[in-house]
Amino acid sequence: MEHETMNPILVVDDDPGFRKLLETILAGEGYPVETAAKVGEARRLCGTRGYSLVVSDLKLPDGDGLDVQKWFAEHAPRTPFVLITGFGTVSTAVDAMKRGALDYLEKPLRSPDELRRIVRRALALDNAGTEAPGAPQPAAGESGGMCGSMVARDQRMLHILGLLQRVAPTPATVLLLGESGVGKEVIARCLHANSRRASKPFVAVNCAALAPTLIESELFGHERGSFTGATDRHSGVFERADGGTLFLDEIGELDAALQSKLLRVLQERVFERVGGGKPVEVDVRVIAATNQDLARAVQEGRFRSDLYFRLSTFPIDIPPLRERPADIDALAELFLERAARRFEKNNLRLSDEARYALRAHSWPGNVRELENVMERAAILADTVVLPEHFPFTAPGAVISPGAGPLNMRDLERRAIAEALKRHDGNRTHAARELGISLRTLQYRLKEYGLG
Repeated sequence: MEHETMNPILVVDDDPGFRKLLETILAGEGYPVETAAKVGEARRLCGTRGYSLVVSDLKLPDGDGLDVQKWFAEHAPRTPFVLITGFGTVSTAVDAMKRGALDYLEKPLRSPDELRRIVRRALALDNAGTEAPGAPQPAAGESGGMCGSMVARDQRMLHILGLLQRVAPTPATVLLLGESGVGKEVIARCLHANSRRASKPFVAVNCAALAPTLIESELFGHERGSFTGATDRHSGVFERADGGTLFLDEIGELDAALQSKLLRVLQERVFERVGGGKPVEVDVRVIAATNQDLARAVQEGRFRSDLYFRLSTFPIDIPPLRERPADIDALAELFLERAARRFEKNNLRLSDEARYALRAHSWPGNVRELENVMERAAILADTVVLPEHFPFTAPGAVISPGAGPLNMRDLERRAIAEALKRHDGNRTHAARELGISLRTLQYRLKEYGLG
């Protein structure tokens, strides 16, 4: 079997039929599976071995799924957890997500593909989170003491915090990969603050925001008279960051000539100012970031392979917000709290409907977009934030509290429509963004009349 060397998946459910259904689907994908019918049985099994993933029903004979989640959070905190919920348990699912659950499944299962998608993502996180014995193990639901300003409940982000803790004290060059808005500069500042260079300057420059005629001068400085308008000597960012950390954002935008000069600085810690011939020595730690696929850029000849390998001594791939549902809730609460203080609305809170509207959105702008959305909601809301306070949710798309249960179909339909719009109707790309198979997307399009 393809996955027979991995730790098994533990399915906890007291319904023999549903338990067997999940076991059959997972076994059909080649995953080793073990099952339990009670909280106590799950605890006993965990005492004998580790698990790659736990999928637990909410209602169990001797407790509930939250008891299982709490026990694993205390004894095996890096084990991804998925809660199985039935109709009418939306608030419990929210509570589970706030405690660090990776995702939830609705009962009855709408499609085997839904289970497969969640499991694939959970196991990808589990593999990414494999640590050597004795490695730092931040508790699920906490960001850890290193970067206290960072909120992380998603398993991959917790793993990234562990990586930051290891690499921060070293002089290693770090390459941050991820979409725009995922927080690359926040992580770079965290690395600097926890390095031996924390008392020295942190200098950030966006390579894409500089004019091609100025970027060399901004990086390396220039001598007086080196070009028209150069009336004085100018120190570039490498000199200004001497002894500290230099954050080069959008590193993929550098042209070939500047890539060559940057490589020399990284290798020899020396450069010349524009118009100057005297070598300038610097002691700078470089943290680079990009939203491009640099490996592909190397293959296409747009980026130097030797510079790529020099930069990628310690790469960190930051997942987009849409793949971190547990972080959406946590960050939304943080941003709402900050905005509420600023606007003197200290009693603001998120409704359950608003939480699920946030989770249904695909967040093309990632964390930066979420912060802006929550600030807007704080302005519009009186005491309770509702989906209608979000710019991507039309009034009436979700039933308000007191008017009935949350309409998840409307949220899913809207998420699919938005994904298709962003990808100009390309169903393959939309399905990849939504984390579902193309077949499932085609089924949903027919079901919702979006063909």
